[in-house]
Amino acid sequence: MNSQDLDLFSPYQMGPFRLKNRMVMAPLTRSRAQARNVPSSMAAAYYSARAGAGLIITEATQASAGAQGYISTPGIYSSEQIEAWKKVTAAVNGEGGVIFVQLWHVGRISHPDFRGGELPVAPSAVAPRGMSTFTPEGMKPIPTPRALELGEIPAIVDEFRQAAENAKAAGFDGVEVHGANGYLLDQFLQDCTNQRTDRYGGSVENRARLLLEVVDAVAGVVGQERVGVRLSPGGTFNDMMDCNPEGIFDHVVKRLGERNIVYLHLIEAAQNSGEHPVADLSARHFRPLWPATLIVAGGYTLDRAQEVIRQGLADLVAFGQLFLANPDLPERFRRGAKLNRPEPETFYTGGAKGYIDYPTLEEAEA
Repeated sequence: MNSQDLDLFSPYQMGPFRLKNRMVMAPLTRSRAQARNVPSSMAAAYYSARAGAGLIITEATQASAGAQGYISTPGIYSSEQIEAWKKVTAAVNGEGGVIFVQLWHVGRISHPDFRGGELPVAPSAVAPRGMSTFTPEGMKPIPTPRALELGEIPAIVDEFRQAAENAKAAGFDGVEVHGANGYLLDQFLQDCTNQRTDRYGGSVENRARLLLEVVDAVAGVVGQERVGVRLSPGGTFNDMMDCNPEGIFDHVVKRLGERNIVYLHLIEAAQNSGEHPVADLSARHFRPLWPATLIVAGGYTLDRAQEVIRQGLADLVAFGQLFLANPDLPERFRRGAKLNRPEPETFYTGGAKGYIDYPTLEEAEA
């Protein structure tokens, strides 16, 4: 098929998955988890209503009990959580959808209230500047983290490996490793947060080591054809930067490509406000380095998404707030219909409002 014939509505073969279109529901934290970080009883309805996406990626999900940094976010480390996720995957698959779970460790972006009184962990003892997080006791400043000891790092890899086992048991079609947005794996990648002098710090090879070990561990459980990775080259979210972002992220993308994972999910630096102004770290830069499926994200509209697909710069486009507010987003795009407007005041409030009550076209026209 000629690239000019491709658009968001074209089917796409992503590894073993025949996706119905090229639209991805981006991972969106919704703070609706129940006690003990169990996915909400409403989660099956929320995700299955959006099964018209070619691919759904869940909200960021704690790989372990110590990985949490935000209130009411789900985990996948207990049997109770696995059972709740089974209802979600069954509902999405029942609607013909494909769903990956995004595995997450927040690293320094946490508070002792989430960790039984213990300090957050990070590659180095560098605090995010001026940041707070909402805990069960209200907003509290994020403290300076404790640097992980060298002997503790294998346990982090094992946490992701076990989370992949749990994801498999829960019926997920695949796993996305969260290596973006200033969380633990990204903290190891970038030199503003990684000041180590051992085999996990210094050179790009060393700083990339933990991410690659996690990817290898996860792929060993579910197969590389069911593993994706999310990166945010040049991103400044959570007080991040690197002195040479091209150097570290070019290296990471090349090493991931050698592992034959099914996709790279790229948050484009050019699309995020306040990004590092020096390098072009968009899909245009990384496309020649990446041999498999490339997903792009970053405030895309329908028109911009169509253009990036037709230019061959990406294979799939992820939509966040638009999917949040429009469960039938692909159909609305296809028909040129009016879109529901997202309601930011309900993004993280809990409950059904702003979660499962956005109307579909059919409901709005009834």
